Amino acid sequence: MTNGTGHTGTIRRTVSTLVGVIAATTLLAGCGPDGSGPAAGGSPSPTPTPKEALLAAVPDGTEGAFRFTGKDSSSDISGVVDPAAKGMDLTAAYKDPEHGFTTRMSFLLVKEQLWLKVKFTGTEGLTGLPKLPNRWMELDRAKLTDRETAPTYEGADVGNAGPIIEAATSVEAKDGQTYTGVVDLTKGQAGEAVGEEEVAALGAAAGQVPFTAVVGPDGNLASLTLAIPAAGKAKAWTYLVKYAEYGKAPKLAAPTGSAAQKAPKVAYDMLNS
Repeated sequence: MTNGTGHTGTIRRTVSTLVGVIAATTLLAGCGPDGSGPAAGGSPSPTPTPKEALLAAVPDGTEGAFRFTGKDSSSDISGVVDPAAKGMDLTAAYKDPEHGFTTRMSFLLVKEQLWLKVKFTGTEGLTGLPKLPNRWMELDRAKLTDRETAPTYEGADVGNAGPIIEAATSVEAKDGQTYTGVVDLTKGQAGEAVGEEEVAALGAAAGQVPFTAVVGPDGNLASLTLAIPAAGKAKAWTYLVKYAEYGKAPKLAAPTGSAAQKAPKVAYDMLNS
């Protein structure tokens, strides 16, 4: 493979996909006054409903650092969220369907500072890939063409469980830890959380999407799973959020020494293409 325009386009699509996926996880975080619960107004019920109990389990930033795993229609993402540091360490991987190589992109956010790390694998026989250092590259947001695509910390619920549960039209507590119900993805911000194009493709089925949620023994949300049905030519898929190791995951800090450097021009060229 050469440095032709087809290859450049492939890299651009890869980077665009990964940045979009990671940025989307922070788009809706912080909905409601504490990033998880229902909007203010009215008195809380003496005995919480199943929906209220489930919303109360969504992370609000008081639980300490925890691990996060997410899956949508096209990508997987994982990492650590550290509310005390207003930080995230998120990684997504994307395999190019045409040429077979995989791009693994990580963002590290600590307060307002942002770093990027990119690794290509399965590149045997390929040329033209940008040469990037194998360390954290500190990004200057002012040098990014589309600054809104760069992650910012807007709340602990990076998987957007809160907005999705808010849109539930029915919630049933199966036991002390398992909840099932139905979500109307056309309500509130649930559609943005899952993906507006995907929700639009569902048509009327978007109003009746089944979900299962599990709350851990510590009272914190462990997982939320949406069973997205097939629609038209699109196959059925799963929207998954997992939170784990509350208060036990490693705390995040700015990388120092040889672990980091200023991002080179080629990194900005790749992100701004």
